[in-house]
Amino acid sequence: MTNDRRYSDVKRHIDALFEQLLAHDGFGHLSVEMRLLRRGQKEVILHCEKQYRYVLDFVPVKAPEPANRDDVGSCASNEPKQASLNDPVGGGRDLIPTGHST
Repeated sequence: MTNDRRYSDVKRHIDALFEQLLAHDGFGHLSVEMRLLRRGQKEVILHCEKQYRYVLDFVPVKAPEPANRDDVGSCASNEPKQASLNDPVGGGRDLIPTGHST
């Protein structure tokens, strides 16, 4: 197959993709990427993407109000937690001596 024939095949394919996107009832994207290869060759990559986009009405759902305003924030404390050697969750595990000296 000659280079002229290959070129015309690629051009025909690009034209066919263009026609498909033009007839598509949504958005579309067509791009051509070329990379230089060894031995005087080029790789031609055709990216063709069809998209369907919808616009929908949206009514946000409000979060329920707390039953008692005095209870809000009573579970969380702004003070940092102190690490302890006996507290397995508090990060004290790293403070237990191993008996090895450096």
